Amino acid sequence: MDLAEIFRVMRRRWYVLLPGLLLTAGLVFGVTRVVHVTYQSQSTVVLLNSQKATVAYDGNPFLSTQTSLTGMADSLARNLNSDDSLRELKSRGAKGTFEAKLADNAQGPLLWLTVTGTDKASVLSSDKILTAYAKERLEQFQQDQSVASKAMIRMTTIVAPQTPVAQTKTRLEYMIMAGGAGLVLSLVAVFYVEARRRQRRPDAPEEAETTDQDPAADVPVVEETLAIRRPPSWSQSTGNERTAAQPQEPRPVMAGASAAEPRDEESSHGHRPRTGQRDR
Repeated sequence: MDLAEIFRVMRRRWYVLLPGLLLTAGLVFGVTRVVHVTYQSQSTVVLLNSQKATVAYDGNPFLSTQTSLTGMADSLARNLNSDDSLRELKSRGAKGTFEAKLADNAQGPLLWLTVTGTDKASVLSSDKILTAYAKERLEQFQQDQSVASKAMIRMTTIVAPQTPVAQTKTRLEYMIMAGGAGLVLSLVAVFYVEARRRQRRPDAPEEAETTDQDPAADVPVVEETLAIRRPPSWSQSTGNERTAAQPQEPRPVMAGASAAEPRDEESSHGHRPRTGQRDR
C-alpha cells in the first residue's frame, strides 16, 4: 500500500478519522492542563579561604585555593539536600524543589544552588532564601567545631539568583507522546474499519470467471471434430470423378450414337476419349 492509497482510505473513512483527531486534540489539551510549565532559577557561590590563610597573599582569598575547600563544598551541598534542610527552608517560606551540587567542570569549590517550581515569582524568592541559608549553614558547621573567626572558611556569591526560566521540555515531551498515541490509534481504527468492510463485500459471480477465459480455447476441439469427419486421403480418387455423395449430372447423348451404347467412362488416368474417334 502506497501513500496515495493511504490517503484514499483516510478520505473514504473520514467519519472514523475525524472523531479520532478530535479525541487526540482533547488529549493534548488535557496534558497542557495537567502538566504545568515549570520555572527554574539558579545561583552560583564559591568558598574562599580564611583571612588567616590569605595573609601571605596580602589578604586576597582568590589567590589561595586549597583542595580542602572543594571537600568542604561537597559536604555543604550534601547537607543542603538533606530532609532537615528542606524542612528549614519550607519553614522560611521557600517553595518548590531545591538542589545543591558542585558546579560542572568547575576548577574550584563552586556550588550551584537551584530552585524549581510552577510559580515564577516564588521560584526567585526561594532561590534567594536558599543562597542565604547556605551561607548560614557553612558558618554553623565551623562554629560547632569552635573555629576562630579569622580561620573560618567564607562564602561569596559569584552569580546572584537568576530570573526564572520556563522549562518546557518535559511538558512538550508529554504533549508529543499524547498526540502521537492519539494519531496512531485513529489510523488503526480507520484501517480496521476498512478491512472489515472489504471482507463483507459479496464475491463476484461465477459467470464472470467464465467470461474471463479465452473464447478461442474451444476452437481446437471443433477443428479436431472436422478433421475426424473429413474422409481420409487414400479413399479419394486420383482423377476428377465425383464422389458418391455428390449427384451426377446427366451427360448429353451425341448424335449418331446408339441409345443402348453405354456411356463413356473416364479412363484410369482421368481422360475422356474423344467422340470422333469412337464414331469411326
